[in-house]
Amino acid sequence: MKSTKLISKLGKILKIRKIHKVFPGSVNYWEERYAKGGTSGAGSYNRLAEFKAGVINSFILDHHIQTVLELGCGDGNQLLYAHYPKYIGLDVSVYAIRKCISLFKNDFTKSFYLYDSLAFMDNHKLFACDLTLSLDVIFHLIEDEIFDSYMNHLFDHSNHYVIIYSSNCDTPQTFHERDRKFSDWVEKNKKEWILIKMIENAYKNDQRDPMNASKSDFYIYEKK
Repeated sequence: MKSTKLISKLGKILKIRKIHKVFPGSVNYWEERYAKGGTSGAGSYNRLAEFKAGVINSFILDHHIQTVLELGCGDGNQLLYAHYPKYIGLDVSVYAIRKCISLFKNDFTKSFYLYDSLAFMDNHKLFACDLTLSLDVIFHLIEDEIFDSYMNHLFDHSNHYVIIYSSNCDTPQTFHERDRKFSDWVEKNKKEWILIKMIENAYKNDQRDPMNASKSDFYIYEKK
Protein backbone atom coordinates (compact mmCIF):
# COMPACT_ATOMS: atom_id res chain seq x y z
CA MET A 1 0.00 0.00 0.00
CA LYS A 2 2.78 2.43 0.94
CA SER A 3 4.66 1.53 -2.24
CA THR A 4 1.58 2.26 -4.38
CA LYS A 5 1.05 5.65 -2.71
CA LEU A 6 4.73 6.54 -3.19
CA ILE A 7 4.61 5.67 -6.90
CA SER A 8 1.44 7.73 -7.33
CA LYS A 9 3.03 10.71 -5.56
CA LEU A 10 6.18 10.50 -7.68
CA GLY A 11 4.04 10.35 -10.83
CA LYS A 12 2.23 13.56 -9.86
CA ILE A 13 5.53 15.32 -9.13
CA LEU A 14 6.99 14.32 -12.52
CA LYS A 15 3.82 15.47 -14.29
CA ILE A 16 3.97 18.87 -12.56
CA ARG A 17 7.65 19.26 -13.46
CA LYS A 18 6.90 18.45 -17.11
CA ILE A 19 4.10 21.01 -17.24
CA HIS A 20 6.31 23.73 -15.76
CA LYS A 21 9.43 22.81 -17.74
CA VAL A 22 10.86 25.93 -19.36
CA PHE A 23 10.67 25.91 -23.15
CA PRO A 24 14.22 26.49 -24.49
CA GLY A 25 13.12 28.21 -27.70
CA SER A 26 12.26 26.74 -31.10
CA VAL A 27 15.82 26.43 -32.38
CA ASN A 28 17.26 25.02 -29.15
CA TYR A 29 14.38 22.59 -28.76
CA TRP A 30 14.98 20.93 -32.13
CA GLU A 31 18.74 20.92 -31.81
CA GLU A 32 18.47 19.19 -28.43
CA ARG A 33 15.84 16.77 -29.72
CA TYR A 34 17.93 15.62 -32.68
CA ALA A 35 21.12 15.57 -30.60
CA LYS A 36 19.46 13.09 -28.23
CA GLY A 37 18.49 10.81 -31.10
CA GLY A 38 14.98 12.16 -31.61
CA THR A 39 13.22 12.22 -34.97
CA SER A 40 11.15 14.70 -36.94
CA GLY A 41 8.06 13.08 -35.46
CA ALA A 42 5.32 10.67 -36.46
CA GLY A 43 4.22 12.88 -39.35
CA SER A 44 7.38 12.00 -41.30
CA TYR A 45 7.03 8.25 -40.95
CA ASN A 46 4.80 5.36 -42.03
CA ARG A 47 1.38 6.04 -43.56
CA LEU A 48 1.50 9.79 -42.86
CA ALA A 49 4.76 10.11 -44.78
CA GLU A 50 3.27 8.08 -47.63
CA PHE A 51 0.15 10.24 -47.72
CA LYS A 52 2.14 13.47 -47.82
CA ALA A 53 4.47 12.17 -50.50
CA GLY A 54 1.56 11.00 -52.64
CA VAL A 55 -0.01 14.47 -52.68
CA ILE A 56 3.24 16.35 -53.31
CA ASN A 57 4.68 13.95 -55.89
CA SER A 58 1.45 14.11 -57.90
CA PHE A 59 1.42 17.91 -57.75
CA ILE A 60 5.02 18.13 -58.93
CA LEU A 61 4.30 15.81 -61.85
CA ASP A 62 1.07 17.55 -62.86
CA HIS A 63 2.57 21.06 -62.70
CA HIS A 64 5.96 20.23 -64.22
CA ILE A 65 7.88 21.42 -61.15
CA GLN A 66 11.65 21.33 -61.60
CA THR A 67 13.02 22.94 -58.42
CA VAL A 68 11.84 22.53 -54.81
CA LEU A 69 12.86 24.37 -51.64
CA GLU A 70 11.78 22.97 -48.26
CA LEU A 71 12.01 25.14 -45.16
CA GLY A 72 12.32 22.65 -42.32
CA CYS A 73 13.53 19.43 -43.92
CA GLY A 74 14.03 17.67 -40.56
CA ASP A 75 15.81 14.33 -40.36
CA GLY A 76 15.21 13.51 -44.04
CA ASN A 77 12.91 10.53 -43.58
CA GLN A 78 10.00 12.24 -45.38
CA LEU A 79 12.37 13.01 -48.23
CA LEU A 80 12.93 9.28 -48.82
CA TYR A 81 9.40 9.13 -50.25
CA ALA A 82 9.80 12.17 -52.51
CA HIS A 83 10.38 12.46 -56.26
CA TYR A 84 11.87 15.94 -56.74
CA PRO A 85 13.95 16.78 -59.85
CA LYS A 86 16.10 19.28 -57.89
CA TYR A 87 15.78 19.89 -54.16
CA ILE A 88 17.17 22.22 -51.47
CA GLY A 89 16.53 21.45 -47.81
CA LEU A 90 16.90 23.99 -45.01
CA ASP A 91 16.69 23.30 -41.28
CA VAL A 92 17.54 24.99 -37.98
CA SER A 93 19.28 21.92 -36.56
CA VAL A 94 22.93 21.12 -37.28
CA TYR A 95 22.27 17.50 -36.34
CA ALA A 96 19.34 17.25 -38.76
CA ILE A 97 21.32 18.76 -41.64
CA ARG A 98 24.27 16.46 -40.99
CA LYS A 99 21.94 13.48 -40.97
CA CYS A 100 20.39 14.51 -44.29
CA ILE A 101 23.83 15.03 -45.83
CA SER A 102 24.85 11.55 -44.73
CA LEU A 103 21.57 9.98 -45.83
CA PHE A 104 21.68 11.49 -49.33
CA LYS A 105 25.45 11.77 -49.84
CA ASN A 106 25.22 9.95 -53.18
CA ASP A 107 22.18 11.86 -54.44
CA PHE A 108 23.45 14.84 -56.42
CA THR A 109 19.96 16.25 -57.04
CA LYS A 110 19.81 17.39 -53.39
CA SER A 111 21.50 20.14 -51.38
CA PHE A 112 21.21 20.99 -47.68
CA TYR A 113 21.93 24.16 -45.69
CA LEU A 114 21.66 25.29 -42.10
CA TYR A 115 18.83 27.82 -41.68
CA ASP A 116 18.37 30.65 -39.22
CA SER A 117 15.31 32.66 -40.20
CA LEU A 118 16.56 35.71 -38.26
CA ALA A 119 19.97 35.58 -39.96
CA PHE A 120 18.89 34.90 -43.53
CA MET A 121 18.65 37.53 -46.27
CA ASP A 122 18.64 36.36 -49.87
CA ASN A 123 17.97 39.46 -51.95
CA HIS A 124 19.48 37.81 -55.02
CA LYS A 125 17.02 34.90 -54.64
CA LEU A 126 19.75 32.30 -54.81
CA PHE A 127 17.36 29.89 -53.12
CA ALA A 128 14.33 30.71 -55.27
CA CYS A 129 12.50 27.66 -56.65
CA ASP A 130 9.34 26.73 -58.55
CA LEU A 131 7.81 25.34 -55.36
CA THR A 132 8.45 25.92 -51.66
CA LEU A 133 7.34 23.46 -48.98
CA SER A 134 6.44 23.74 -45.30
CA LEU A 135 5.53 20.34 -43.87
CA ASP A 136 4.50 20.09 -40.21
CA VAL A 137 6.60 23.14 -39.35
CA ILE A 138 4.37 26.16 -38.75
CA PHE A 139 2.82 24.92 -35.48
CA HIS A 140 6.36 24.45 -34.16
CA LEU A 141 7.23 28.13 -34.64
CA ILE A 142 6.54 29.40 -31.13
CA GLU A 143 8.08 32.87 -31.35
CA ASP A 144 6.20 35.53 -33.37
CA GLU A 145 9.38 37.00 -34.86
CA ILE A 146 10.54 33.60 -36.09
CA PHE A 147 7.09 32.82 -37.48
CA ASP A 148 6.96 36.11 -39.43
CA SER A 149 10.44 35.75 -40.93
CA TYR A 150 9.81 32.09 -41.80
CA MET A 151 6.56 32.88 -43.59
CA ASN A 152 8.18 35.70 -45.56
CA HIS A 153 11.00 33.41 -46.68
CA LEU A 154 8.54 30.65 -47.57
CA PHE A 155 6.55 32.86 -49.96
CA ASP A 156 9.30 35.19 -51.18
CA HIS A 157 11.44 32.29 -52.42
CA SER A 158 8.78 30.63 -54.54
CA ASN A 159 8.40 31.54 -58.18
CA HIS A 160 5.04 29.85 -58.61
CA TYR A 161 3.64 27.65 -55.82
CA VAL A 162 3.71 27.19 -52.03
CA ILE A 163 2.49 24.00 -50.33
CA ILE A 164 1.82 24.14 -46.60
CA TYR A 165 0.95 21.06 -44.56
CA SER A 166 -0.14 22.20 -41.13
CA SER A 167 -2.96 22.90 -38.72
CA ASN A 168 -4.68 26.22 -39.42
CA CYS A 169 -6.16 27.57 -36.21
CA ASP A 170 -5.04 29.62 -33.21
CA THR A 171 -4.39 27.78 -29.94
CA PRO A 172 -2.25 28.53 -26.88
CA GLN A 173 1.28 27.16 -26.71
CA THR A 174 1.71 23.64 -25.36
CA PHE A 175 5.47 23.46 -24.84
CA HIS A 176 6.92 22.93 -28.37
CA GLU A 177 3.68 23.45 -30.31
CA ARG A 178 1.50 26.48 -31.03
CA ASP A 179 -1.17 26.25 -33.71
CA ARG A 180 -1.50 29.33 -35.90
CA LYS A 181 -4.16 30.52 -38.32
CA PHE A 182 -1.49 31.06 -40.96
CA SER A 183 -4.06 31.62 -43.73
CA ASP A 184 -4.96 34.95 -42.11
CA TRP A 185 -1.28 35.94 -42.19
CA VAL A 186 -1.05 35.07 -45.89
CA GLU A 187 -4.21 36.97 -46.75
CA LYS A 188 -2.90 40.06 -44.96
CA ASN A 189 0.77 39.98 -45.97
CA LYS A 190 0.95 38.17 -49.31
CA LYS A 191 -1.93 39.51 -51.36
CA GLU A 192 -0.35 38.35 -54.63
CA TRP A 193 -0.90 34.74 -53.53
CA ILE A 194 -4.19 32.85 -53.72
CA LEU A 195 -5.26 29.59 -52.12
CA ILE A 196 -6.08 27.30 -55.04
CA LYS A 197 -6.67 24.03 -53.21
CA MET A 198 -7.11 22.55 -49.75
CA ILE A 199 -6.70 18.79 -49.25
CA GLU A 200 -7.87 17.25 -46.01
CA ASN A 201 -5.67 14.76 -44.26
CA ALA A 202 -6.58 11.15 -44.93
CA TYR A 203 -5.67 10.33 -41.33
CA LYS A 204 -7.15 13.01 -39.08
CA ASN A 205 -6.47 13.15 -35.35
CA ASP A 206 -7.19 9.81 -33.70
CA GLN A 207 -6.54 9.50 -29.97
CA ARG A 208 -6.56 5.72 -30.33
CA ASP A 209 -3.62 5.82 -32.75
CA PRO A 210 -1.83 9.18 -32.32
CA MET A 211 1.38 7.99 -33.97
CA ASN A 212 -0.45 7.43 -37.25
CA ALA A 213 -2.80 10.44 -37.25
CA SER A 214 -2.32 14.17 -37.75
CA LYS A 215 -3.97 17.55 -37.25
CA SER A 216 -2.43 18.87 -40.48
CA ASP A 217 -4.05 19.41 -43.88
CA PHE A 218 -2.65 20.56 -47.22
CA TYR A 219 -2.98 24.18 -48.37
CA ILE A 220 -1.72 24.97 -51.86
CA TYR A 221 -1.06 28.55 -52.90
CA GLU A 222 -0.33 29.97 -56.35
CA LYS A 223 1.24 33.31 -57.22
CA LYS A 224 -1.07 35.52 -59.27
